[in-house]
Amino acid sequence: MLSGISLPHILLLLVIVVLIFGTGKLKNAGKDLGGFFKGFKEGMKSDDEKAPTTPPQIAQQDAQKHIDTADQKDKV
Repeated sequence: MLSGISLPHILLLLVIVVLIFGTGKLKNAGKDLGGFFKGFKEGMKSDDEKAPTTPPQIAQQDAQKHIDTADQKDKV
């Protein structure tokens, strides 16, 4: 179905789009699309930072060690 589309067809289509919408609207659309991707990447990065860095089992063992040392201090 798309095998009949060649480079001249794509260029003609781009010229028609520029004539219809104008360069100003296309520039704004590109800027908005770039802002969307930038925000999406920042959102993904912040989700990665929120992820726990230690597995829950290790964190639980560390918490238990702190409880044990606190109990020992109370006994003294």
